[in-house]
Amino acid sequence: MAKQKKGTGFHSAAGLIRYFDAEEKTAFRISPWFVVGLSVATAAVVLAAQILYPLS
Repeated sequence: MAKQKKGTGFHSAAGLIRYFDAEEKTAFRISPWFVVGLSVATAAVVLAAQILYPLS
């Protein structure tokens, strides 16, 4: 059986953290309230469509 290396998880996790920190500075930002509002608006449109155009 091969020996398992200990400590390899930390190095890979550190690389991911460094990658996401670099991406965060240039990433497109959306306000959380915009997402909530868009979700509520979508739900309202779907409910209105079900009332106005029932399937059966």
